Amino acid sequence: MIPNEKSRAAAGERPDGVELVLGGAPLGGLFAPVSDAGADAVMAAAWEAGVRSFDTAPHYGLGLSECRMGRLLSGIPREQFAVSTKVGRLLVPAAEFVDGTEGYYGTPPLQRVYDYSADGVRRSVESSLTRLGLDRVDQLLIHDPDRHWRPAVDEAYPELERMRSDGLVERIGVGMNQVPMLQRFVAETDIDCVMIAGRYTLLDRSAEPLLELCARRGVDVIVAGVFNSGVLAAPSTGATFDYGPAPSAVVDRARELGDICRAHGVELPAAALRFATRNAAVRAIVVGVRSVAEMTQNARYWHAALPDELWGDLSA
Repeated sequence: MIPNEKSRAAAGERPDGVELVLGGAPLGGLFAPVSDAGADAVMAAAWEAGVRSFDTAPHYGLGLSECRMGRLLSGIPREQFAVSTKVGRLLVPAAEFVDGTEGYYGTPPLQRVYDYSADGVRRSVESSLTRLGLDRVDQLLIHDPDRHWRPAVDEAYPELERMRSDGLVERIGVGMNQVPMLQRFVAETDIDCVMIAGRYTLLDRSAEPLLELCARRGVDVIVAGVFNSGVLAAPSTGATFDYGPAPSAVVDRARELGDICRAHGVELPAAALRFATRNAAVRAIVVGVRSVAEMTQNARYWHAALPDELWGDLSA
């Protein structure tokens, strides 16, 4: 993300210039509910670990993630941190609310409505600022426009561009789980960054052409989903991969990668977290956590010394 010098100087940034960003999906109850007290503790632990950039979205827990991040951040001097949120989903009262919709639990009784119109973007940003308790965000991303290319590029993108020109936001971009449409945005618009989730990891390197294009175009890459939603953190039967049950072949490959890491005295999650930092196009890694223990562990992985030989063996 790296939108300002305060953020760049934070302890969450490595010497290679890549920044660790706290992702907000787990704080919105992804896969399992998280209490308010638990979310507050995670935010405090992230700050203590030196994290100064935070990524969230209305989608994450139907606004719950934004509210929880805002509780800590709204009490900190604004120049000391950076926040990214997303547009493309408006939240409205749910006619028939079912907890666990789209994998989020313990959420408010709302529902998501896709809206990539200029008016929808403005309304989304205004609502996000209210939930965050802030007067501005540093970065705005068009969120998951997979089935909405035309309104996203014709309406949402120009509206974000106007916000950037007016100084209402510093950076604009697109966040998705797929490569082809992100390549179109990079080639056909003037975005500052892309967030690619789950497609540049130890298990899935399909985003390599996107990263090459971003390097040529001067577009920053933010990598999320580095554990492929769980299997690279703890490869076992029942692990998740891309937000669903991990196929046995994926679990087996993750275990093989774990064996290679152990031969180098390295924990698999540390290699998974750090893999993308080796690409010069990557400026930030987004990692979501749901507990203080996970935050502390990821901070340790972030600063661990990893041997250069490891990467060649993992690529074999």
